Amino acid sequence: MKNISDIIEDYLKQVFQLSENDAVEIRRHEIADRFQCVPSQINYVIKTRFTVEKGYIVESKRGGGGYIRITKIEHEDHLHMLDQMLRLIEGNGCTQASAGHILGRLYEEGALSKRECQILLNLMDRSVLDLPIEQRDILRGRMLQSILQTLKYKM
Repeated sequence: MKNISDIIEDYLKQVFQLSENDAVEIRRHEIADRFQCVPSQINYVIKTRFTVEKGYIVESKRGGGGYIRITKIEHEDHLHMLDQMLRLIEGNGCTQASAGHILGRLYEEGALSKRECQILLNLMDRSVLDLPIEQRDILRGRMLQSILQTLKYKM
């Protein structure tokens, strides 16, 4: 059974599919009313499910006429997408969540099979990289950079 966050995410993705634009504007309170949840639940979904790693840019304007604009990042080709992902993790290391988002997007874009994605997710898990957090994130980032570089030149 899906939880409320999954349902809201599916709804917002459906809004994207029905839209002729690469961006949609929503009002947080309207979506919260629609799903009978608190507005902070909408914030949570947008913050965790519509990230740059997953291919979205989120802008918001507060106030009475405020809105949240979610823009789907479209790339000319896989090479541009991989370059953007490399820039995201360059020198910063990579959290397990961010690595999961990036690998998930690679799967959605057809750059990885479902099995390859799952193998890489397991490899980058904190239980496998049993190091202090900072070292773990740096190692995970290096591993992900190596994967992205390999994909970049094999596509």
